Amino acid sequence: MEDNASYRKGGEQSLIIDTISAIATPQGKGGVGIVRISGNKALSIAQKLSSRDLSTPLPRFAYYTGFTDSKAEILDEGLILYFKAPSSFTGEDVIELQAHGGVVLLDMLLARTLELGARLARPGEFTERAFLNNKLDLSQAEAILDLIESTTAVGARMAARTLRGGFSKRIHQIVESLISIRVFVESAIDFPDEEIDFLSTAEIVDRLSKLQNQFELLVAKARVGAIMRDGLTLVIAGRPNAGKSSLLNSLTGEDRAIVTEIPGTTRDLLRERIELDGIPLHIIDTAGLRDSCDSIEQEGIRRARAAMETADHILLIIDDAMESLPALAGFGLPEKIPFTVIRNKIDLSGRKPGIRDAGDFAEIAISAITGDGVEDLKKHIKHCAGMTETQEGEFIARRRHLNALQRAGVHLETALHIFHQTAGYELVSEELRQAQNCLGEITGTFTNEDLLMEIFAGFCIGK
Repeated sequence: MEDNASYRKGGEQSLIIDTISAIATPQGKGGVGIVRISGNKALSIAQKLSSRDLSTPLPRFAYYTGFTDSKAEILDEGLILYFKAPSSFTGEDVIELQAHGGVVLLDMLLARTLELGARLARPGEFTERAFLNNKLDLSQAEAILDLIESTTAVGARMAARTLRGGFSKRIHQIVESLISIRVFVESAIDFPDEEIDFLSTAEIVDRLSKLQNQFELLVAKARVGAIMRDGLTLVIAGRPNAGKSSLLNSLTGEDRAIVTEIPGTTRDLLRERIELDGIPLHIIDTAGLRDSCDSIEQEGIRRARAAMETADHILLIIDDAMESLPALAGFGLPEKIPFTVIRNKIDLSGRKPGIRDAGDFAEIAISAITGDGVEDLKKHIKHCAGMTETQEGEFIARRRHLNALQRAGVHLETALHIFHQTAGYELVSEELRQAQNCLGEITGTFTNEDLLMEIFAGFCIGK
């Protein structure tokens, strides 16, 4: 944080005494370019560089004016818009200078604002000030960047819903339920001998159980949101010549991988990114898994196993024309990584295409060459991503959100366990407090300065 700024997050507005300025439009030539100013000097800066009288400007009104340099010469002509605090994006006085979008021109205009008392904004500082001034919470602030960086229409819509508070509302509902339970638990600790209508242990356990169910639903939706932001990583694994590269080509719709009858053609990882009905997919084709004396192939197999360890889901492909389902232990599949068995080459084996539940995993019969069963596989991939035919997901989430939810879930589970074992109110209260703090990390009600700087450093300057 800057030395000349004081920050206070909570019920009161942050005290930020300096004024920042930056170019808000992307680098390059364009019809329009915008320089944004925020802070208590914003209006006076605009008045000094405007060729017209702006002594009493109306908020949210566009003024056509000339932009002048230090010698009162016109640099350009354009629009000035004034957003009066606190009714602005940052919660401070905000000025937008809309000029022609020339690179040199915008640099000159920005330099003029710095001459008049502003300083150059850090990456994400406008959004950071909006957060610090309680105009939006931390998950909403992150959603702005997610909306800008969306690579699919579905992801953009989910980011927009997060920006409007869709994710935050869910978090607040859980937090309110937590607080309600904590009130009774801590009252029982503080006033054990008073005639207060305490909840019974059974009632508290019931409330905690219902809260845990709500929490699990939230986690499931957050996982979908994280996949829509970061993409689902699919690793195609299996024996040599099982059809891994053919499956990659079938999913991408292009001849991206070399396909031959010679086993072991693929020696390295081949990565492709596609979109499946709005879901970003990162598909990795790998070297065939087998014992080999070839040092190059051995390295390819090592990389294949490393890729499997980082996958969201593994497509384990076998040659249905050559073998029945072999012992899965022989493939060295990593623990806790979900997988689907793909029976490929049914055009040779004669098996009917389709999907069946094999207990711990799904099994899908396809022909990567003819395309039979591939649509079933695509539907299955969407299901693995948490998407349904009628719902595309509610909000965007990040890995840090999932981490915070996971830790909150552990505290909730521990609180329930304590109640079942000892009904120790002090320990339960502490677990509930820790769970609440974890959820507060998502919205920013409980956070630290290092996290804020890390989050907003990922923004572009001017946003």
